[in-house]
Amino acid sequence: MKNRKTLDCHYEIFNPDIASADGCYVIDATGKRYVDFESGVWCTSIGHNNKRVNDAIIGQLNSVSHTGYRYTSKVVDEAADKVLNILGFDKGKCVFLSSGSEAVEFGVRVAREVMPKPYLLRLDNYYLSAYGVSASKDSGQWISLDLSKYCGNPDVFLNDVNFDTIGAFVFEPGNASGTVKLPPLDLIKAIEARIKANGAIVVVDEVTTGIGRTGRYFGFEHYDMRPDIVSLGKGIGNGYPVSVIGLSRHVADKVEATSFRYAQSHQDDPLACAVVKEVLSVVEENGYIQRAAQMGIVLEGELKTLMKKHKCIKEVRGVGLMYALEFFDEANIALEKVHRELFDLGYIVGLHKLANVLRFYPPLTIEREHIKSMTDALDIILTKVG
Repeated sequence: MKNRKTLDCHYEIFNPDIASADGCYVIDATGKRYVDFESGVWCTSIGHNNKRVNDAIIGQLNSVSHTGYRYTSKVVDEAADKVLNILGFDKGKCVFLSSGSEAVEFGVRVAREVMPKPYLLRLDNYYLSAYGVSASKDSGQWISLDLSKYCGNPDVFLNDVNFDTIGAFVFEPGNASGTVKLPPLDLIKAIEARIKANGAIVVVDEVTTGIGRTGRYFGFEHYDMRPDIVSLGKGIGNGYPVSVIGLSRHVADKVEATSFRYAQSHQDDPLACAVVKEVLSVVEENGYIQRAAQMGIVLEGELKTLMKKHKCIKEVRGVGLMYALEFFDEANIALEKVHRELFDLGYIVGLHKLANVLRFYPPLTIEREHIKSMTDALDIILTKVG
């Protein structure tokens, strides 16, 4: 694709001529349809080209799309009310930004501001952000826990961690850079208990796992967790570039008592807030959270059927509509070829080559027939290459 006018920043472009999209499909200029099991970049939670979201955008464009530092619009508070309600942050506060990385970094900066202890705690190899403190693994700021060394006993695993020095636990509930590694429940509960016992706070990165991806509103709900700061992105904009940070009342009161300042050109834009408000309304009114859980059971069943048939498959893991199929190293499966053949047959799935993983993050609107036809196609490909 050397004739493209944009810089090649890593990914090979399989089709440069996508002309339209509809629900679970993207469609090229010839009319060929592809079922999108990646939801774009894990963003189109309620389907491509959603009419209600489109109408909300048009309606807001026809009133006011952008405001300044000294004036705002009613739709911003309306969107914040919806976000805070589903988070259970009574009298909390929101900030609307533009990207997931920005939201995570904002949350981490707030945590540093209100909890001036020397360290933050994270799980190693769990992606948080593209830049800033949240992207760093600087040992002067972070204590990282290597889950590959987890022995099944939280007390033993955490024995050498000095929780007195930790201001916040920054938790990402299982996306793990698109490899889908769900942290052990007992360990996360033990970490949360120690964090809270030492007066520290919990920050959760729900940029990928939020808004139904895991079959619940938020990934942290699978851990019965009570976070203090939550960063949202991707699915909450359904393809529109918006992210949100929710702060509990306790944290919001603390940060407002400090000299903390943050200003970004598109902070709290009415247009972005209209999108968030409509996406959350569509999700609620259509029961998409419950539907994601149900369709996730279907997806898991079909992938496990494949694993029983094809010995090259090492593991099926995931929850809701966030699943990974991992292959054995020694199977010598040309996973890039499998990935490309699926695309050519009309199925867009994720590939994490280094982890030997094919990934499935479809819109919450995915149908049983889409899942079955994709896994049937994958079965034929694996039979051929195996």
